[in-house]
Amino acid sequence: MINEMALIVAVTAGLGLLVALAGLGAMWILRERSIGAMLTVVAVVTVVATLGGVVAITLKMIIEGTPRDIVLSVVAMGGLVGLGVATVLARRVVAASRRLVDAVHAVPASGEFTPPTGLPAELGTIAVSLDHAYRRLRLAGERERALESARRELVAWVSHDLRTPLAGMRAMAEALEDGVVSDPGTTGRYHRQIRLEVDRLSGMVDDLFELSRIHAGALRLSRGRIGLGDLVADALAGVEELARAKGVRLTGEVDPVIPVQADAAELSRALRNLVVNAITHTPGDGTVVVRASAGDGVARLSVTDCCGGIPADDLPRVFDVAFRGETARTPTADGTGAGLGLAIARGIVEAHEGEIGVVNSGPGCRFEIRLPLSA
Repeated sequence: MINEMALIVAVTAGLGLLVALAGLGAMWILRERSIGAMLTVVAVVTVVATLGGVVAITLKMIIEGTPRDIVLSVVAMGGLVGLGVATVLARRVVAASRRLVDAVHAVPASGEFTPPTGLPAELGTIAVSLDHAYRRLRLAGERERALESARRELVAWVSHDLRTPLAGMRAMAEALEDGVVSDPGTTGRYHRQIRLEVDRLSGMVDDLFELSRIHAGALRLSRGRIGLGDLVADALAGVEELARAKGVRLTGEVDPVIPVQADAAELSRALRNLVVNAITHTPGDGTVVVRASAGDGVARLSVTDCCGGIPADDLPRVFDVAFRGETARTPTADGTGAGLGLAIARGIVEAHEGEIGVVNSGPGCRFEIRLPLSA
C-alpha cells in the first residue's frame, strides 16, 4: 500500500512538474501578449495537471469500471467549467483594460481625463493614478503658460523701463560732451541726475538677478533662529530716510520675543520690499504700520498703509511678476525701486515655506507674511 501511494505521488508530482514547466514556457512566450491569454494558460495548466493525476491513478487500477468513468467525467467537466470561468474572467479583464486604454486615448488637449467606472480593483488604482498624473500635468501646463506669459510681459516692461532712463542719460551725457550745458548749476544737476539713474538701473538689475535665482530654484537660505522684533527694527531703520523725504510716518508694533527659523538677510529683504512699497503708495502725512505678532503656532509680519486700497480684481495678481496695476510697475521719481519688490517678497517667503497675502484694510491695504514659529 505504501509503495502504491509513493508511486501515485511520484507520478502525479512528475506530471504536475512537466505541465507546470510547459505552462511557464507558454507564459514566457506570451509575456508581451494579452493578460487574457496568460489567464487562459493558467486555467489550462490547472486542469491538465489535475486530469493527469486522475488518469495516472486510474491507470494503476486503483479505480476501475463505472467509478473510474464517473471520476474521469467529473474531472473533465470540472476542467471545462474552470476553463470557461477563466475564459470569461480573461475577457472581462481584457475588456476593462481596453476601456482604460480608450479613456487614455480620448484625453483631449486640455488634459481632462475621465476614469472609466466598474474596473477591477487593480485597474481602478491605475485609473486613479492616471487621473492624478493628468491633473499634475494640467497644473504644470497652466503654470508654464502663466510663466511664459509673465516672462514676455516682463521682458516688454524691462525693455521699456531700461530704455527710458538710458535715453535720458544719453541725452544729458551728449549735452555735457558737446558743451551745450556749461554753467556749473546745470552741469551739477545733470551729474546728479545721471547718478540717480545709474542707481535706479543698478537696483533694477539686482531685482532681476534675485528674481532669476528664485524662479530657477537657486535661492539658498542660511537659516538660523532670529527674532522678528530685530527684523522689524532693522527694516524701519533702513527706510526711515525714504519715509521722511515722502512725509510718511512709520510705526512699529512688536509682541515680545517671536522666534522663527529663517534666513535673516533674505527675510529682511522681503519685509523691506513690503515697507518700501507701502511708503511709495502712501500719500504725504499718511502712516505705515509694521506689526509682528504670534498666535496658533504662526508668526505674522504685517505692513499696513494708506494707499487707498487695491481693486478687488487686482488683489490676487498683486504678487505676479508681470502685474501692472496702476503704478505698480512704474519706478518712482526718487528711484526707490524697479517695481519687482512684491514678486521678490513672495518668492522669499515661499522659499521659507511661508505664506504671503494682501487684503484691503481701512484707508489702505495690509500685506501679511505668515511663518511657522520656532520651537
